[in-house]
Amino acid sequence: MRSLIDILELSAEEIADLVATAEDIIANPQKYAEACRGKKLATLFFEPSTRTRLSFEAAMYELGGQVLGFSEAASSSASKGESVSDTVKVVSCYADIIAMRHPKEGAPLVASMKADVPVINAGDGGHNHPTQTLADLLTIWREKGRFTDLTIGLCGDLKFGRTVHSLIAAMSRYANVKFVLVSPEELKLPSYVKKDILQKKGVPYAQTTDLESVMPELDVLYMTRVQRERFFNEDEYVRLKDSYILTPEKLKTAKDSLSILHPLPRVNEISVAIDDDPRACYFKQALNGKYMRMALILKLLGVEV
Repeated sequence: MRSLIDILELSAEEIADLVATAEDIIANPQKYAEACRGKKLATLFFEPSTRTRLSFEAAMYELGGQVLGFSEAASSSASKGESVSDTVKVVSCYADIIAMRHPKEGAPLVASMKADVPVINAGDGGHNHPTQTLADLLTIWREKGRFTDLTIGLCGDLKFGRTVHSLIAAMSRYANVKFVLVSPEELKLPSYVKKDILQKKGVPYAQTTDLESVMPELDVLYMTRVQRERFFNEDEYVRLKDSYILTPEKLKTAKDSLSILHPLPRVNEISVAIDDDPRACYFKQALNGKYMRMALILKLLGVEV
């Protein structure tokens, strides 16, 4: 039995297989419509989420399976003080696979050690969000046709943005990838990510506070929101939240082939005027997340189609 807690648990070959499965699901949805008939997914969301939870649910329904679970800690026995370990032990009796989001880093890892069924980390604090990274990877693959030879700009909250950390870890395995890190000083990429991933693997990167100066060189621009819930100080949040707002004006020097990604939810960091720009990929990215979660559920349940 296998779980997915961190994107690096998947080899480059396994990611290629998941991408191929997702592409096949997109091309032949009917072929997969009964693949998980009789199987149940439990969504244990101790932290609110719209997209990730609904995406997992849609994925399981489109595979012919069923879904049970809760969407916030207050509606679970956690509100009575039940431990994560006990919750997953019990839920393992009712479901074949678990998708879990938790505000505490490491909670899904603990769950995977105690559960009797596969556990998928659907986001743990500021730490990991592997299925968002799978959505990002499928989007890059479908837009670019490759994972190599890319300059990827990451903009906004690089300090607390778990999606950014996971994407850097995943993309740093491919040849000739360069990262451009765009953020305010206070929200720079943590030094451990730079040291353990970028420097260790010799991946080139540049840091700047100015998005417009680097725009012409980017193949992919990954925007993130400055997250209020990760700040201890409201004044700091207010001061930094509008640091980087992507507007048509700022895209004037960008490549025609640029792909703009965002893990969503968006607050105001991408102007709605960009939504109709052919380079905007964030809504496609949300859809791609469903297909990659379908592929992952099949893989972890060992279902052959």
